[in-house]
Amino acid sequence: MVTYSLKQSADGLWCVCRLGFSLFSDLRLGAAITLAREVARDEHLRSGRPVCVEMPGMESSIRLAQYARPPMALDQAA
Repeated sequence: MVTYSLKQSADGLWCVCRLGFSLFSDLRLGAAITLAREVARDEHLRSGRPVCVEMPGMESSIRLAQYARPPMALDQAA
């Protein structure tokens, strides 16, 4: 499963990370969550792989989104 994670910087702003690398930074929390969900959903739709978005919690990570089902085929959508 591919995981996008939110991390808070020392200045209180947030970044969206994947595999330990910051993709987007200096975001407010709401914008970081929205962007991470959009990027994760897009990756899932393009690749078909399971993708999730997590944020650190006090004792464990909090899952904010999960895209695990295979995308529906275009001919089934009609």
